[in-house]
Amino acid sequence: MNAPAEIAVHPLRTVRAACPHDCPDTCAMQVSVDPATERVVRIQGRAEHVTTHGALCTKVSRYAERTYHPERVLSPLKRVGPKGAGQFVPVSWDEALADIAARLKAIAARDPEAILPYSYAGTMGLLQGESMAARFFHRLGASLLNRTICASAGGDALAATYGGKVGMHVRHFAESRLIVIWGSHSIASNLHFWTFAQQAKRAGAKLVCIDPRRTETADKCHAHLQLRPGTDGALALALMHELIVNDWLDQAYIDAHVQADGWPALRDRALQWPPERAAEVCGLPVEQIRDLARDLGTTTPAAIRLNYGMQRVRGGGNAVRLVALLPCLTGAWRHRAGGLLLSSSGWFGAIRDDAARQRPDLLAGRTPRTLNMSTIGDDLLREASPDFGPKVEALIVYNSNPVAVAPESPKVVRGFARDDLFTVVLEHFLTDTADHADYVLPATTQLEHLDLHTSYGHTDVLLNEPAIQPLGESLPNTEIFRRLAAAMGFDEPCFRDSDEALAAQTLRGAVTYAALKASPGWMSLPIADAPFAEGGFPTRDGRVQIDVPGLGLPDHLEPHESVVSAPALAARYPLAMISPPARNFLNSTFVNVKSLRDIESEPIVEIHPDDAAARGLADHTPVRVFNDRGSYHCTARVSTRARPGVVNGLGIWWRKLGAQGTNVNEVTHQQLSDIGAAPCFYDVLVEVEAAG
Repeated sequence: MNAPAEIAVHPLRTVRAACPHDCPDTCAMQVSVDPATERVVRIQGRAEHVTTHGALCTKVSRYAERTYHPERVLSPLKRVGPKGAGQFVPVSWDEALADIAARLKAIAARDPEAILPYSYAGTMGLLQGESMAARFFHRLGASLLNRTICASAGGDALAATYGGKVGMHVRHFAESRLIVIWGSHSIASNLHFWTFAQQAKRAGAKLVCIDPRRTETADKCHAHLQLRPGTDGALALALMHELIVNDWLDQAYIDAHVQADGWPALRDRALQWPPERAAEVCGLPVEQIRDLARDLGTTTPAAIRLNYGMQRVRGGGNAVRLVALLPCLTGAWRHRAGGLLLSSSGWFGAIRDDAARQRPDLLAGRTPRTLNMSTIGDDLLREASPDFGPKVEALIVYNSNPVAVAPESPKVVRGFARDDLFTVVLEHFLTDTADHADYVLPATTQLEHLDLHTSYGHTDVLLNEPAIQPLGESLPNTEIFRRLAAAMGFDEPCFRDSDEALAAQTLRGAVTYAALKASPGWMSLPIADAPFAEGGFPTRDGRVQIDVPGLGLPDHLEPHESVVSAPALAARYPLAMISPPARNFLNSTFVNVKSLRDIESEPIVEIHPDDAAARGLADHTPVRVFNDRGSYHCTARVSTRARPGVVNGLGIWWRKLGAQGTNVNEVTHQQLSDIGAAPCFYDVLVEVEAAG
């Protein structure tokens, strides 16, 4: 008998990686590849990375399923049917690029500002985001894009107050004695912070959640302030009132580190907001406000984890300014486990050379107009005018799905459906937006390309190395724009820079690309444990700013759409609506991953039992959520996760995977926030009725 053949054992190849998605917790990951098949077999967090400590969210743990999805676009596609029908035929890269370049050249010869890029955080990578793409559009002289759709109200407000988007270290929340989770469903969208908060809770810390929705995060906190949407500024002013009248201020910290000529006026304004007034505006029990103020004023160290949910309303910027001032008034910044974290992205300015990466010098003195991505619905329907400039004739979309995610989607769909709009979409799948494209170009996923990642929830720089070769004919965004630049005849040497060269140009100072390659896959910025214990905020004088030129004193602003600001509208549409992400989606990303969509089951709107009873609605009733802008079809979930008078339209489903081809943005509007020109997704009035 012959001896059995020896079975070859191939040890898995492991590759350093970083999570690409729009989340504060940019995770250090490890990708395991079977060298026999060259397929990814496992994706896991790196346990030795202190900040994200080996945990991955449910979404990213399914990333291989997304990469190998059977509907992945793996060759260039050219439209052959009506826009929106999703009818395409494969073409070669040469044919696609030649035709795209010819169309863009013809438009640019008339006016390059008629060409618009549209992108956001489909990947948070510095290279596959705005590097070669930015160079291309700068050289072309295309319109610029104001990327506002997620965080500009809060980010600009934080920078106006602190001098930059900076805050405390996330890991130090584990040592806090009081943690206020404000406008954040941390279990779903800030998982690694939640781990530190749980450590603090087990050590005796008190957790307080402030959110219009009773989330799973709120369930696990000691207290939940379920305020009306858009009233956070009123709550912050009332907390200041109590800090003042009860002498819970750190006057020495205020005198040394808070703008001297702004504090007296803010003090007077806060004294006009006793808890009773704020309780009426916010729809809260007055004792909840008093209790929280007492906790903030008497607990050391106290920390606030502020997130971007609360700034998606008309007064979102002002509200962020007010909340950001609270730890300055109590002196919480003296302690490393005290202060506030909204975004840490400003810390990375010292090691990022964005000009070298994006090359704004290629504009050569031109100053193209800037269009706001949040008003794309209106802007695609505008004709040329002296105020607006040329009509948008061409749109190049990458790292975004505007037909699904942009507000007031009926207008967005009409704009994308224009026969005279030339649209190119770089994508992994035929999304709602890709269905309207003239060309769809296959892009690589995070597992197939090189990238660098910073974060807005911690202070580490992470490296992402390609684990596998690009599937099919897909290419990194950088390479697509290199080839498109060549097809356009752009001969500047910078368009021949490799991804490795781009990475080397991007990092400087304490963190270089060479050092990052020699690291475990991440490097931490050298930032003090308690960065503002002795002041030193990155403002012009090192002090926190209150009365800011052009913005004035912060104040509470009513939403665009509320009983107070629009009583006639509220009489017809009496329910306020917020639209936070479904737990297993990340905006519109992952919606087509079947295992995750199966968990979510179907598009839903949460409605309080009292509001459901008044409308004759039972749990699981098909409903129509509507206003003057449109109708969203989904299923009612009767639940106290919604507060009375407010419905929660969990999103964002792809329109074509939703009921009757709709999603929650059918009813949102394009009015903008007070600061940062941001969208007001959570500032909406609707009515709900049984469908059909």
